[in-house]
Amino acid sequence: MYLDYYVLREKPFNLTPDPRFVFLSKHHKEAFAHLLYGINNRSGFIVLTGEVGSGKTTVLRTLLSHLDQDRYRTALIFNPPLSPPALLQSINREFGIFADSSNSLGPLDALNQFLLQQNDEGHNVVLVIDEAQDLEAPVLEQIRLISNLETDRQKLIQIVLAGQPEFGQILHRKELRQLNQRINVRYHLQPMDFPDAIGYVNHRLEVAGKKGGVIFSRRALKRIYKYSGGLPRLINAACDRSLLAGYTRDKTSIGWWVASVGIEDMKRNAAPFGRKGRLILIPMVVVLAAFLAAGIYLTGRDLIDELNPSQPVEATEEQTKEAPAISSITGEELSRIMAAELGKIPESESARRAFNTLAGLWNAPPIPATRNLNQSKGMEQAALDRNLRLYRFSGNLGALLRIDIPAALELSMPGIRGKRFVSLVGKDCEQLHVDPRIAGRESLSFSELEKHWSGQGFLLWKDPLNLLTRVWPRSRGGHIKRLQDLLREAGAYGKPTTGVYDAGTLLAVKEFQSSRGIAQDGIVGVQTLLLLYRSIDRFEAPRLTVSRK
Repeated sequence: MYLDYYVLREKPFNLTPDPRFVFLSKHHKEAFAHLLYGINNRSGFIVLTGEVGSGKTTVLRTLLSHLDQDRYRTALIFNPPLSPPALLQSINREFGIFADSSNSLGPLDALNQFLLQQNDEGHNVVLVIDEAQDLEAPVLEQIRLISNLETDRQKLIQIVLAGQPEFGQILHRKELRQLNQRINVRYHLQPMDFPDAIGYVNHRLEVAGKKGGVIFSRRALKRIYKYSGGLPRLINAACDRSLLAGYTRDKTSIGWWVASVGIEDMKRNAAPFGRKGRLILIPMVVVLAAFLAAGIYLTGRDLIDELNPSQPVEATEEQTKEAPAISSITGEELSRIMAAELGKIPESESARRAFNTLAGLWNAPPIPATRNLNQSKGMEQAALDRNLRLYRFSGNLGALLRIDIPAALELSMPGIRGKRFVSLVGKDCEQLHVDPRIAGRESLSFSELEKHWSGQGFLLWKDPLNLLTRVWPRSRGGHIKRLQDLLREAGAYGKPTTGVYDAGTLLAVKEFQSSRGIAQDGIVGVQTLLLLYRSIDRFEAPRLTVSRK
């Protein structure tokens, strides 16, 4: 409504998560550093607490996108089950551990076997559980037992528990003292201070397309900060309502008075059952009673009409109107339809179809329906059989869109056991093209897809120069020459081709990683190779940016 008026490309203060708008305050950076320290030092248990809307999920998503998939195996559980067996099954499912009828391993033994295998392969396994304040003592005890899976030298799994402040109080209960004593890294995420809040607002305005000038005065920002208490979610809500108030009052900048009007209007809408709400409620009850009486009367008339011969009537304009278009279905109705459509097929079949959709885009043959697909290892082998590689990722849609390759997203649907997959095959402006169609639609918005995405998925890719797992600092050989030539083509390396992964090559890799918004660790892993190949035209690959209609 107010975008053109304030010269903005998009709404800067949406409440839905969008990685393009991520802003890490000093407290968010400290939280991130604590989590990363605990994981890299294999501390076992790590706890992050914070108020509702303080940005805990933002920190967790940033963490997962930072962890390179060549070194880490990650799983994220948003709304953990409320029973120990269900939680264990959910954890195994997130790690791709599925029951094998050829042996009698229980879920915990299967998880232990998986962790030992990952440890032998040099992988650090990270489990992140959000909304931990909802977990009962038996479930937390199950999590403690999982942490007991270790070797003589180190923990096999790092567990991050994130929750609201009351989770810290829960951990001090007597029956949870064993778990509480094992937590080596804790951090409570504080709200933003005022300077960070100013930076946060300005950052979101810049991402949304604001070019110079000031929309919010300092007094307005103080008013918004006082209302929000420094919580990002409330800052978003107050800023959005302030912009609307300014637009309706023809104000090109937001001053203290406009911000106050917007906030007070928001408060009234958020608390309809205050004193004024009760005054409104009385006439509403009277009107409702009148409608109820009319309904009873008309129902009686309908019964009488049914006993009499019906008279022909002409169709009115209102009666001939068509039903709403399928593309207009949104919100809870769309979620219900998604669950109904995707729930018709089993999890393994959904994964096979998603794999085949991606394989088709690479002109590779599909996996036949007669083949029993093991998601843990079967898809990796299927990819290799087709001269492709399979990359399992976890993170956010923004990071995935930067890679710009079709991918299968893991969806978690309410009322459906297990996961279902939908393939992201293209993007056009703010619409993401998906396969199969959902509710008759071939595209969904960012927020519609993000709502049900578990944060994990897989994609297919090619490593034509065979560089994966062979490129490390101080290594040398023909593959390093190929890497240096590749960096040169991408405009990231200007020194001689030496065949040695020296300081100059390391710096070039880090600079390239920085330019693409990924972790600057100097390691040429999957994400780095994907983006490196993508930056050079001679390596053909399907892209998301191609509109598919």
